[in-house]
This record gives sequence, C-alpha cells and structure tokens, in this order.
Amino acid sequence: MTDITHTLVLGGCRSGKSSFAKQAADNTAMDKKIYLATCVPTDREMKERVKRHQDDRGPDWTTIEEPVLIHEAIDRACAQAKVILVDCLTLWITNLLVHGKDETCIMAAVDLLVGALNRSTCPVILVSNEVGYGIVPENSLARQFRDMAGLVNQRVARAVDKVVVSMAGIPVQIKPGSGRGRSFGNGEL
Repeated sequence: MTDITHTLVLGGCRSGKSSFAKQAADNTAMDKKIYLATCVPTDREMKERVKRHQDDRGPDWTTIEEPVLIHEAIDRACAQAKVILVDCLTLWITNLLVHGKDETCIMAAVDLLVGALNRSTCPVILVSNEVGYGIVPENSLARQFRDMAGLVNQRVARAVDKVVVSMAGIPVQIKPGSGRGRSFGNGEL
C-alpha cells in the first residue's frame, strides 16, 4: 500500500483555498474524485454559489452532500474514491452549532473525523477558513463560532500530514516544513 497523505488547506474568504484544494485533488487523481460538500444552501445567492462550484468541478467529480456526519461520508466514500475533497470544515462547524452542539460535542465530532482520516484508504484534502485574524465579534454566537473554528483547525492540523495556508491566492505549506514555508503553483502538493 502506498503512503496516503491528508492535507488541510486554510485561508480567509476568497483567499484561493478552495481553488488550490481542487487543483491539488485534480493533480492527485484523474477520476474517482469525491467532493464532500458540507454546505446547506438556504438562500438564492448561496444556491448560485453552489451551482458555480459544481460547474467548476466538472463531470469527473462525484458530489456527496453531508452537512453533519462527514466522518461517515468519508468512511463510505474512500472505498470507491482516489481522492476526497471536504469543503468546508467551517460550514460543518456552523451546521453543528445550528444543531445545538456545544464544544464537547463538536470536539467529539472532530475526533470521529480524525478516526475516519486514519481509516481512509485514499488521500483526503480538507478546506477550512482561518477566522482568527479578525476582530473580536460583538455577539456570543459569533465568538463561539470563531473559537470553535480555531480549535477544530488546530485539532485537524495536528492529525493531517500537510497544512497549506492560502493568502491572496498564494498557497504556502506550513506543515511539514523547514520553517521557511514552501510556495506552490497550480495546486501542486
């Protein structure tokens, strides 16, 4: 069995993280690519955004929509996939919060996700927003979300082989690394 590498791709909004992750997945496999979507589109703009993402992926991708139980979706999908792209963990956290989950439950869900990564027979690329660079939010739910996103990102970053941060469309590998980081072009991992 070959080495399987799992990657976390972080970045802010419109940082290029999803494009980089898709290119990395495309570079990993020509077919049997699974896109695990955590988004629950609730308005017209979000539905249009989802449609654009689907059109950008093309016919060589299979989409699985799973807003909460992503560990189960990874367990099922890895048997038929050559690569799985999970987009995104921050929407997953939102879904968990909307379902009334507290920090203990969310971190238990992260442990289930890490277990699925450990069992996966194909590479998994996970996308997440880095939300800790902004101001302290004014309301409790927004602060809870920001804090959970940071904790989830830390836990997943420890569990994966590689972490890439995308800023202004420039991906830089921060794990593993020599301390200097490594810049990539065209979704190269």
